[in-house]
Amino acid sequence: MNYFVTGASGFIGRRLVEKLLQRQDSTVYYLILERELSTVSALCERWGQNADRTVPILGDLTQPRLGVADSDVARLKGQIDHLFHLAAIYDLKASAEVQEKVNIQGTRHVVAFAETVEVGCFHLTSSIAAAGLYEGVFREDMFDEAEALDNPYYRTKHESEGIVRRECSRPWRVYRPGAVVGDSRTGEMDKIDGPYYFFKLIQKIRNLLPPWMPMIGIEGGRLNLVPVNFIVDALDHIAHQPGLDGQCFHLVDPKPHRVGDILNLFARSAHAPEMTLRFNALMFAFVPEIIKTGLSQLKPVRRIKDQILKDLGIPADVLELINYPTRFDCRQTLKALEGTDIAVPPLETYAWKLWDYWERHLDPDLFVDRTLSGAVKNKVVLITGASSGIGKAAALKVAEAGAKTLIVARTEEKLLDTQREIQERGGIAHVYTADVADIASCDALIQQVLAEHGRVDILVNNAGRSIRRAIENSLERFHDYERTMQLNYFGALRLIMGFIPSMMAKKHGHVINISSIGVLSNAPRFSAYVASKAALDAFARCAAAEFSDSGIEFTTINMPLVRTPMIAPTKIYQHVPTLSPDEAADLIVQAIIDRPERIATRIGVFAQVLHALAPKVYAVIMNTAFRLFPESAAAKAPNPESQEPSLEQISFAQFTRGIYW
Repeated sequence: MNYFVTGASGFIGRRLVEKLLQRQDSTVYYLILERELSTVSALCERWGQNADRTVPILGDLTQPRLGVADSDVARLKGQIDHLFHLAAIYDLKASAEVQEKVNIQGTRHVVAFAETVEVGCFHLTSSIAAAGLYEGVFREDMFDEAEALDNPYYRTKHESEGIVRRECSRPWRVYRPGAVVGDSRTGEMDKIDGPYYFFKLIQKIRNLLPPWMPMIGIEGGRLNLVPVNFIVDALDHIAHQPGLDGQCFHLVDPKPHRVGDILNLFARSAHAPEMTLRFNALMFAFVPEIIKTGLSQLKPVRRIKDQILKDLGIPADVLELINYPTRFDCRQTLKALEGTDIAVPPLETYAWKLWDYWERHLDPDLFVDRTLSGAVKNKVVLITGASSGIGKAAALKVAEAGAKTLIVARTEEKLLDTQREIQERGGIAHVYTADVADIASCDALIQQVLAEHGRVDILVNNAGRSIRRAIENSLERFHDYERTMQLNYFGALRLIMGFIPSMMAKKHGHVINISSIGVLSNAPRFSAYVASKAALDAFARCAAAEFSDSGIEFTTINMPLVRTPMIAPTKIYQHVPTLSPDEAADLIVQAIIDRPERIATRIGVFAQVLHALAPKVYAVIMNTAFRLFPESAAAKAPNPESQEPSLEQISFAQFTRGIYW
């Protein structure tokens, strides 16, 4: 028996060819573009020892008579028992023009080809989308009753089926699969589609919340999911049954699940929280359409919606499926499959396989370049405070990754040492001496850098000053607050405002501010330092909102305690957990790669949340710590800290690791 298959390299097509080859003495001819000939060997490898009974036929779905050579047409005429037309666009995101060209014109060309070569039976793999958004039960003998075909995908699938019904004089059969998901035995899938669009949302929730956390969700309509192996088995069986010409078969699940149930099944598979309370989205139907339309046209609403969908990778058209209104009767299909073991397996039995395969092979994050080199290669990265500590460690990492690194500090000798280390590792570093606490020095730095490099792609405001002194011991030291603010806030702000015009011109840039966990914990004795860093944090939040549509991003790193020369005067820090400069630099690397708005430790976030929920209780806790830890000797207080901290002090610092005391 001879077959001709379009779309043989597709997800369903290559499996159908494999199935057809299991029939004795079968030969499968399949349409292939000339530019895709390189894939033939991979297809043959999949088809195994039976691949010698496959014959590629050069052609193009978009060309009249498929663009098949006259010699091939003559060879195939009268020899094809079954033609399976699977090639089509099955993608809600595809443009209307492409869908029109492939789904409608392509089907018309395949029908004309089938007429020319006089195929025995024409088999069209259509889709339940041909029913549009029909309200109610859509039977297999229904076609013209389709409703709401405005979406290009629904419209082109409906029209392509109409072409077969109206224009094909050869015997024909139509198959309407439900939403095709991966193989129920292996989970294998080839692309993100249908329910897979919601997997990233489930994954994000799982990463944020424990699995036992109850969630509120939606009920939704019933989505008809069918595994690809069922589609192939049903196609193969029904196509070879006699007396079924001129009929349509719904290859669907007779007992489809609601959207809420489906999401919960996949949430369970992902060990994510499930929706224990679900509401029916149709409850919003009472809102007049004119109001919903008006709200959706507001620019802020559109932008927020578009950004959320973009972050989750969900096409806007997919939201229509949440209240999917159509149920599909499949009694003709069940009758044709009677006496076989071909049936749709319960989704509960294989949902975990679909999730596992997606997370291992299809998760978009797997294909994102998360290397530092990919983020900084050939970019201009300016780091202040780069002569030692965190700044130096960060400069070594980004320069080694291929960045054009500009290192800034007050002491030229130390900068030259850093430059030599960078060059020994094969990196590029340019030395700039400047005092960020001096506005004139900042202006000179900005002017020189722009003159020599034209831009700064990534600005790391790392230079800073910390003062550990209780307020009562600072009453005569107002200058401490002024000089801390001058460096930590005004200096950093001057650099941002100096380099941001070039970022705006290129519509691309990243500002990373090294802040402090003290901003989250409201650390006592650090009022000058925390206030200056809090000011910079607040500026960054405002700037992030203003520049969110300009390609410029801001990241604040609420850095925990790091073992640098800045903390050396406080002796107790020699006995408590701290990050090394290299570990702190890794947080800067993370900021460069992922570009989040904020990076903070769990203890820092916990402190912020506790302060928001119970500020008076939190003040008591912090006051207890304030009284527990004395002033450092550098603060010249009446009762400075001793050389050796007490066990109580060390235990408390261990429990609140990373927080300044």
